[in-house]
This record gives sequence, structure tokens and C-alpha cells, in this order.
Amino acid sequence: MQLQDKRLFRKKRPRYGEIAIEWSIRVVSSVSILVIVLIFLFVFREAAGIFNSATEAGSTLQTIEAETAGKSEIHTSDNDDLKPEIYNPDSGIETGEAPPANLLPDLQVATTEASGKSEIHTSDDDDLKPEIYNPDSGEEAVESLISDISDKPLQPSKSIWQNLAGENWQPISEEPKFGVTPLIIGTVKTTFTAIAIAAPLGILAAMYVALFAHRRLREIIKPFIEILAGFPSVVIGFFCLMTVASILQDTFGFDYRLNSIVGGLGLAITVVPIIFTITEDALSAVPKSYREAALALGATEWEAAFRLMLPAAMPGVIAAVLLGIGRAFGETMIALMATGNAPLAEWNLAAPARTLAATIGAEMGEVIWGSTHYGVLFFLGALLFLVSFAINLLTEVFVRRRLAKKFQGS
Repeated sequence: MQLQDKRLFRKKRPRYGEIAIEWSIRVVSSVSILVIVLIFLFVFREAAGIFNSATEAGSTLQTIEAETAGKSEIHTSDNDDLKPEIYNPDSGIETGEAPPANLLPDLQVATTEASGKSEIHTSDDDDLKPEIYNPDSGEEAVESLISDISDKPLQPSKSIWQNLAGENWQPISEEPKFGVTPLIIGTVKTTFTAIAIAAPLGILAAMYVALFAHRRLREIIKPFIEILAGFPSVVIGFFCLMTVASILQDTFGFDYRLNSIVGGLGLAITVVPIIFTITEDALSAVPKSYREAALALGATEWEAAFRLMLPAAMPGVIAAVLLGIGRAFGETMIALMATGNAPLAEWNLAAPARTLAATIGAEMGEVIWGSTHYGVLFFLGALLFLVSFAINLLTEVFVRRRLAKKFQGS
């Protein structure tokens, strides 16, 4: 007995494997939180630049006005600065230089039937200048700006908040307009169209699989629906662009082939697996004794499912819908390809729309770094970040804590 007692109180050997796993989990969790915080700070730092753009623009105009009044010289860019960047060094021909030998066959293309002689045309200085898609960004714009300043005093421009609250999104224009109202309307339309389609389908499918389907059928249906969550969004967007849009237009006679309904249907395809999986897990977690008691009291299968099992699993169902909203709200490729991508400030579901995420995806690759347009796109990203954070916070605090306690009777 004494030997057994000594063995019971013997000091346990440290398990280094468990300690390593525990610290690995702590490190991964800490790094994940740190990455989220850094992304948050980066997005808001870049978005904060738009609030200084109006002040910088005003100070720039005042400097030009002062220099013009003092007869100081304003230096414009030379022809070399107006030449486009040559990404392929084999295709650029500098002015006054002979063309390379490998380009002579391609350049001898201007042949007239009257003379029968071939002429080699080389580009002039004007041809080497890039095309000006925005007429406000060239030498002419500088000259017109100087003349306008000399003719009339400076006029106060709109504040950035007035610009953001507008109903026009035209970042490339004589007076850039960054109204986010049509983008918010388009995001809301497509998101709630997707939820209106996906929520009933996902909840009903989860109820059938969890409460009515045979075990073998359940093992077939559930993996197939969950595999749908792994489909590339660009493939779903391409399917909606080429097939779904034509079918809906032929069926309902829409004026626009791509609209919020087509985009919402594409988003619903990505949202259904999320709602289905979480709802099915919530229904499976409800004790089977609840259903058996309802059936013993004379309730039918559907009455037990809708009046007892579904309310008991309601916290998980609401969490599934909220997570589906967050998924649809931040989707980019489907919204970019299937909604028409037109920033229209109207609530008509049959009209094209543009979402916040689609705007960032379409314009971020071509925007000038550090410009007001650049800052506004990061401001849209900050809005998406805040909405996603609010949805997750609502799911955690309201659904899991308050509703779970309510339905558990505590």
C-alpha cells in the first residue's frame, strides 16, 4: 500500500509535446489578431488621405495664383515627359533614329496603288505622346488653369464629405465626383436579393437533411452542397454572365440583360452552402427528445419541425443568415461580372448596379497612387471592413449569447 501511495503522489513528467502544441496555438492566435489589426490600421491610414486632399488642392491653386500674379514662370513638362513608358524595349522607336532591321518589314505597309512605291512612316513627336483620356491632365489643362486663375478669383470647392454624399460616381472627369450613394444602393440591392433567395433554400434544405432525409441520402446531399462553397467565384460569375442573364431576360423581359437580380442570384449560389451548413449543425444539436416528445403528444412531423425544432435552433439559424449577409456583402467577382457594374442611384432591381467591392476590384489596379481617387477606394474598403466587423459582432453578442440564453431558459 505504501508503494502504491508513493506512485500516486509521484511527480509527473513534463509532456513537451503538449506544451509545444499549446504554445503554437497561442502564437498562431496572437499573429492572427496582429494581422487583423495591421490590416485595419493600413486601410484606415490610406483612407485618411482623402481628408487632406481638399486642403492640398486649395493650397496648390493659391500657389499657382501667387506665382502668376508675381510673373513667375510655371514650368510645364517637356516632350520627353509626355512620352509613354516603353514596357517592350524592342518596339520603341526614338525620334530621329532609324528603325531596327527587324521592324522594317512591319513598317513597309503604307503602299499606294497609284505610285506603286512603299513609304516608311515614322512617328512624330506628337504621335509619341500618350492619348489623353482625361482632358484635364495635360499642358492645355495647365494653361487653362492659369488663365482661369488670372481671370477670376479662387472659388471654394466642395468638401470631401459633400462629395462622398453625392449621387454620382465619376472619378475621371473635369470635376471628379466620388458619390458613394449609388454604390451603397447597389450593394444593398444585390446583397438582400441574394439573401431573399438563399435563406429559404438553405434553411429548408438543412431541415430536410437534418430531420427527414434517410441517413444514406444525407451522406450524399450534405457533401455535395458543402462542395459548392469551394467553387471559384469567377466561374459562378461567368456562368451568370453568359447563361443566367440570357434566361432571365428572355423569361421576364428585362430591359437590361445584367442587373441586380442576376447578380443576386449568383451571390445566392455562394451563400446557400454557408446557411445550409450552419443551420444543419444547429438543428442536429437540438436534443432528439424534443422531437420525440412532440410526436408523442400528437404533432405531425412538419409541426414538430417548424414549431419546435426550428425555434430551438433559431440562434444558429440567425447566425447563418448574418454570416451569409457578410459573405454576399463583400463578394467581388460575381458582383463585378453579373450586375452590369453601373453606378445608378435607383432601387429598381431590374436595373444595373455596382457594389462597393466591385468598385475597388475594378479601379484599384489603374488608380494613381496617393491621389484622392486612391484614398476614396480605401475609404470604401474601410466601409466594407466596418460592416463585416459589425455583422460578426452582432452574431457573437446578440445571437450566441442573448438568444441562446433565452431559448435555453436561463
